[in-house]
Amino acid sequence: MTTLARGSDTLTRDALAVLQPGFTGTTAPDWLLRRLGEGLASVGLFGRNIASAPQLSELTAQLRTERDDVLVAIDEEGGDVTRLEVRTGSSFPGNYALGAVDDLTLTRRVAAELGRQLAACGVNFNWAPSADVNSNPDNPVIGVRSFGAAPDLVARHTAAYVSGLQSAGVAACTKHFPGHGDTAVDSHHSLPRIDADLATLSNRELSPFRAAFAAGSRAVMTAHILVPALDPEFPATLSRRILTGLLREELGYTGLIVTDGMEMQAIAATYGIERGSVLAIAAGADAICVGGGLADEETVRRLCDALVSAVRTGELPEERLADAAARVRSLAEWTRAAAVHAAAGTSADVRPGVGLTAARRALTVTRSEAYTPLTRPPYVAALTPVANIAVGDETPWGVAAELARLLPGTETGSWSGAGTDGSWSGTAVGIGREVLRAAGSRPLVAVVRDEHRHPWMADVLDILLAARPDTIVVEMGIPQSPPRGALHIATHGAARVCGLAAAEAIAGA
Repeated sequence: MTTLARGSDTLTRDALAVLQPGFTGTTAPDWLLRRLGEGLASVGLFGRNIASAPQLSELTAQLRTERDDVLVAIDEEGGDVTRLEVRTGSSFPGNYALGAVDDLTLTRRVAAELGRQLAACGVNFNWAPSADVNSNPDNPVIGVRSFGAAPDLVARHTAAYVSGLQSAGVAACTKHFPGHGDTAVDSHHSLPRIDADLATLSNRELSPFRAAFAAGSRAVMTAHILVPALDPEFPATLSRRILTGLLREELGYTGLIVTDGMEMQAIAATYGIERGSVLAIAAGADAICVGGGLADEETVRRLCDALVSAVRTGELPEERLADAAARVRSLAEWTRAAAVHAAAGTSADVRPGVGLTAARRALTVTRSEAYTPLTRPPYVAALTPVANIAVGDETPWGVAAELARLLPGTETGSWSGAGTDGSWSGTAVGIGREVLRAAGSRPLVAVVRDEHRHPWMADVLDILLAARPDTIVVEMGIPQSPPRGALHIATHGAARVCGLAAAEAIAGA
């Protein structure tokens, strides 16, 4: 059994220091402020906590009245996954659009401007970028969150993104180690498995992480995935072989290791969040992310108690917990120094319109010879898939709102061929007839998202194009099918700014 060399208060403070909990509401609850005073060092923000930039600034200032060095973390990838603009859609295209442009200067500028906006609101730690190589096009949770399917492309853009984000004084957290791109299962629901050999993993999955570490990424987030070639027993988040053996010792990484959300079913359903958190810290993780779905004081108490108890029983070495807490505090110190340095920089990197510039450049537009820009309001049919949990269903997407600004009178409808569990719940013929009836004689715009993953969308498009060859098709996911329609636009993402760029192309603006 480990001998306790320090007092219980110090042990409790270390246990609290490694937690990154969330909370509900747009102001900090009393319990959270009290826990900050007791040793909690990090807070995680989600869309539910943000109503506006001024409100967010007030919230982060409130947190810092209790602890001035608190790490304020957020899951702000830009693109499809946005918390700053959860109710309007992001002003920045996501990684896949940036990879499609393949301009490292542009990627760095986008990340720097996103970082500047976060820092202006008091956020100093971003759970981004995604360094996953989207080698499986049917991946249900990564997709356009990845820079692409080529390891070298993902590696160089990950490094550029890390550099840009951290130039604004915001710590980057590169995710999801050792790589979530070759999965067919969403770890929010169950445990994915990657059956690649060591050579493939090294050349494909690990390449972007090496680039991120070389660029100075201050943190890395683990993946809740089983990779038998690395550890046949434990998922990466709980694997000493992966976190200590591979990440620390083999790759030489010295920054903060953060878990993905411990309430996700890949961990919670098998190990439980208390047991999973103890195993993660013992394996080499330094911070426990929890609060996407669990956001209350009871969760913090349970996790703190579990860590303290594990030390007292000898299951978790006291030195390991102390080292993890020290790494959290070290990152907090880095953010304070980085913020001062960023504030002293010139305004040359301030580029508020860079998101739209990137979205416009990311468009791939294929026109028929007969196509002319629309001058009268169309009918927009959004063929809508079920959103994954990382993206959420709060954030609007599509082109209808932006087209309505350019072409007043634009009307829209949303159509789905899948139930909430992804099963078939309609017929393509029925949906096609309803869309054609709703459109009438107006120009028709069909908007799809990852058509290749949803056969019903392809079937509906076939019906629409057979009846209306002049249909405009906008693909807002990963384009896999050949372009079709009088005008075909691949946006490489579904952010609001991608919809605006597509609307401009449709209307010739």
